[in-house]
Amino acid sequence: MEVKKNVLGAIAAAVHLYMQAQQQVVGPVEEQQATRVPGTAHSPWLIAGRQSAMDMRRLWQMRLVR
Repeated sequence: MEVKKNVLGAIAAAVHLYMQAQQQVVGPVEEQQATRVPGTAHSPWLIAGRQSAMDMRRLWQMRLVR
């Protein structure tokens, strides 16, 4: 199969424009995430709440099996 230079150039240009657009969108988002203070995702209250919800779900599942 013959590869035409003008088609190859159009594909390369489209990919290049797409990558530039992605960089413009993702660039500021990455900067905002880098400046955010870590540590809020590992709150003991958050972990305890999730654990409690999982325990209740497990109890309901075991009750429904009987």
